[in-house]
Amino acid sequence: MTKNLDVGIKNRLEIKVDETKSAITAGSGTLPVFGTPFVAALMEQTAEESVRAFLEEGQATVGTKLVLNHTAATTMGRTAFCESELVLVDRRRLVFKIVVCDDAGQVADAEHERFIVDVEKFMDKESKRGVE
Repeated sequence: MTKNLDVGIKNRLEIKVDETKSAITAGSGTLPVFGTPFVAALMEQTAEESVRAFLEEGQATVGTKLVLNHTAATTMGRTAFCESELVLVDRRRLVFKIVVCDDAGQVADAEHERFIVDVEKFMDKESKRGVE
């Protein structure tokens, strides 16, 4: 099913926090700080990219669960980085531990779950949802 997909796979992404990633832009708050929806997206992107090269042709991963603790604010202009680690592989279920930090320290952590899907089957099934 996958090529050498095992626990311990890590990834790190870094971004500059600007107005395009603010709570105001996300509609999740009124302050000019790194918006939680963008923190969540960074976490999912970091995890997804970490395993992409290990998947078979025609496979992808989809996020199914994210338990996120956003514990500190990151102001505009700071650089934030996200680190993910694959901690569990259970057939098609992947579980990651993720942290986001800026130059002042940790700002968020999460447990994230993704599932490996066959793209064609997944998209076919989803296109038929709600259709009688």
